[in-house]
Amino acid sequence: MCGIIGIVGHNEVAAQLYDALTVLQHRGQDAAGIATADGRRLLVHKGNGLVSEVFDEPAMRQLRGRIGIGHCRYPTAGSEGNDEAQPFYVNSPYGIALAHNGNLINTDALRGEVFEQDRRNVNTESDSEVLLNVFAHELDTRVLTPDTAFKAVEGVYRRCVGGYAVVATVLGLGVVAFRDPNGIRPLVLGKRSTAAGDEYAVASESVAFDLIGFERVRDVGPGEAVVITADGELHTRQCVPAGKHTPCMFEYVYFARPDSMIDDISVHKARMRMGQALGEKILRLRPDHDIDTVIPIPDSSRDAALEVANVLNVKYREGFIKNRYVGRTFIMPGQGQRAKSVRRKLNPIPLEFRNRVVLLVDDSIVRGTTSKQIVQMAREAGARKVYLASAAPPVRHPNIYGIDMPIADELIAYNRTEEEVQDLLGCDWLIYQDLEDLEHAVSGPKHRLEHFDSSCFNGDYVTGTEEDYFERIKRLRSDEAKNTRRAG
Repeated sequence: MCGIIGIVGHNEVAAQLYDALTVLQHRGQDAAGIATADGRRLLVHKGNGLVSEVFDEPAMRQLRGRIGIGHCRYPTAGSEGNDEAQPFYVNSPYGIALAHNGNLINTDALRGEVFEQDRRNVNTESDSEVLLNVFAHELDTRVLTPDTAFKAVEGVYRRCVGGYAVVATVLGLGVVAFRDPNGIRPLVLGKRSTAAGDEYAVASESVAFDLIGFERVRDVGPGEAVVITADGELHTRQCVPAGKHTPCMFEYVYFARPDSMIDDISVHKARMRMGQALGEKILRLRPDHDIDTVIPIPDSSRDAALEVANVLNVKYREGFIKNRYVGRTFIMPGQGQRAKSVRRKLNPIPLEFRNRVVLLVDDSIVRGTTSKQIVQMAREAGARKVYLASAAPPVRHPNIYGIDMPIADELIAYNRTEEEVQDLLGCDWLIYQDLEDLEHAVSGPKHRLEHFDSSCFNGDYVTGTEEDYFERIKRLRSDEAKNTRRAG
């Protein structure tokens, strides 16, 4: 998962890009980069680390121009090295810098096409560099206008399969942004009115606009492209017919900030509705429950946990203190590192556990490494019984659209019943959200969306997959494969 931002303004944009990336930091803490256009050159600075670590005052001074894009990343399969920090750059045609959130599932075939057919070299393992070269080839030999940019995006849509949101800056044109035909990865359009005229921006989440003074206009549609020219004109086009609109369910469950809007749905309200549905399920299963306290596993489960407590009519308490300087554990590169990070990340408050039956609420359970240790921490803090509720259904399948979720064998719920998972986690009772309830909760009472990419729960991949695809990602994503690459 990554965060992207693009701005065309009337003044220098580097500081605004930096600020927006700090707000999008939850989407990726591994690397960050900014590219700006000063009219003659593309200026790029990027590296591994947090946004605040990658950019210092000398670097920011170099990033001149009224047009620019930014990116923050966590490492995805095969793309964990320094060279994979984004944006990527090619000098032909015109000069293009591109950043990408998501994953292409036909990268291997495209890499061969790009080399043999397009006569272009891809120098890293990143599918973002492949996507950049496809876009550059489709734009080649054309007169540079918004229309030719849209035609190039149409070429990308013909060739690239997967879930993706893209932002690029093209010298002599401005910013080009587009979203995959199924709208799996989010992309939102923002606007700011100034004395000099309107300014436009695109970003992964609307929350990026709040800090820099832009207003959310709308979501970029599935299969839609946006061109913001250097003189501030906005052009949009539906480049391919929208497919089945299936935004990623995990954005609402875990990744997105609660103060964001994605596809006209408040993430905060969606998580509250998840909690309400989960509480109602608990009451159906155990109307005479003995739960004393509901405790969230911070941070993304707070909204759901509060509503669970309200439905159950029991106390809501903050029982864990979070160290905010430790990254998200299920995407850390090795099982040993993940296990050590849990206790670095959370510390219990014994007064909230002692002699109580506690219901811990988490947004989801992926590998189970974190959950198992948290259950044990609750027992050590004095809990009489420890129940665990997940606001999401069992995660039984890999995510292939931009979340580096582990291979199926490393998912605790894969090929196991809920009772077996409960035994492995060591809790007294395990409750999962039902998928139908989750989808209804996110869609909300107005049913803005009818379908979602819930593939990690139900194995239904809207784009389809090649026969050997999962074997290939197993070779890339397994902890053993990652350790081998790091050792090499």
